Amino acid sequence: QVRLVESGGGLAQPGGSLRLSCAGFGIVFRDSIVGWYREPPGNRRELVAQISGSAEEKYSDSVKGRFTISKDNDKNTVYLQMNSLYPEDTAVYYCKAAYLRSYWGQGTQVTVSS
Repeated sequence: QVRLVESGGGLAQPGGSLRLSCAGFGIVFRDSIVGWYREPPGNRRELVAQISGSAEEKYSDSVKGRFTISKDNDKNTVYLQMNSLYPEDTAVYYCKAAYLRSYWGQGTQVTVSS
């Protein structure tokens, strides 16, 4: 049974930072494409960043230069370091892992507000 567990969300001030973690169980991230998606209030879920099995990174234009995706294969965990946060980064952030099929985590709330 595959399970993705996100953590690290919370409240941050504009210009602040947060780091999200996605731990995988029952799936090997070394062999998977793992992505972070977000769903702002009233909007559709969108890709934020993803990292391939060979550690190739991809970012949406809205976060390029501010967010960094990385992974630790030994811990089977993918991270999203979010810097210079804007209020418009407020959303529920989801982790998705793809290997033969896609799996989603339960989501973690990120709120950027003063």
